[in-house]
Amino acid sequence: MSDHGSPTVRRRRLAAELHRLRDLSGLTGDQVAAQLGWSPSKISRIENVRSGIKVQDASRLLDLYGVEGSHRDDLLALAQEAERKGWWETYSADWPADFSNYIDMEAEAQSISSWEPLVVPGLLQTEAYGRAVIANWQSFTALPDSAIERRVKVRLERQQVIAGDNALRFAVILDESVLHRKFGKDSVMNEQLKRLVEDSQRPNIALQVLPLGGFHPVCTGAFALLRFTQIHGVVVPDVVYLENMTNGLYIDDEVDTYYYQRAFDHIRCNSLDPVRSRELIWQINHDRWR
Repeated sequence: MSDHGSPTVRRRRLAAELHRLRDLSGLTGDQVAAQLGWSPSKISRIENVRSGIKVQDASRLLDLYGVEGSHRDDLLALAQEAERKGWWETYSADWPADFSNYIDMEAEAQSISSWEPLVVPGLLQTEAYGRAVIANWQSFTALPDSAIERRVKVRLERQQVIAGDNALRFAVILDESVLHRKFGKDSVMNEQLKRLVEDSQRPNIALQVLPLGGFHPVCTGAFALLRFTQIHGVVVPDVVYLENMTNGLYIDDEVDTYYYQRAFDHIRCNSLDPVRSRELIWQINHDRWR
């Protein structure tokens, strides 16, 4: 888990555990609402993470469900932590809400498996490459320069999750075309590929390349599979994130996320191993971008 805790993920953990505790109690949502003097829709919103929950409301639910001791303390701690704001919320007006939620979850992920057929993922981008990628939006949007700089700042800040003692494990597979696709000047690409070579040697990063001349095992766009560790004894399901031009899609159904894990493993089996991938990145940089 990153040092940057995620309020969104903690709300998801708390909601899942409150739902589980209600099921164990044998109470329906309507019965809980009636006993607490709440509307049934309030219970539904809490359990489906459509709204947050105040610490005092969480305490009343735990009283009703008969939760005591350390389990109660842990869940109230989750409720308190879920009320905090993430550092990225200051900049959330600069992108769709779906992407803010992704940054939120990324901040607490234990591991991410990412398939990238178009662009170097944000967690591995240099400042100049990231600026060139984001500035490309100006060709078809009214994105001002100030918004670009704020997005670049956030992108660099996000990279803290792959640094330090609590760095997440990041497995990324790049299509070889990403290494040839130009963003910015040649010098920008040169710096970016050097960065990939360096990052590929970090113990928490597994970087592989799917070669152009090989079999393409999964004809699909980019996706990221996020996994989370237990916090206060409460787990949260795996999440797959899919992004398009205007918003993102989250998938947390167990069968569907397993399908994406199998797809990622299939791509990985057809990719170059990390050492050969690093050699290919170095060679392309030497031949094309130096």
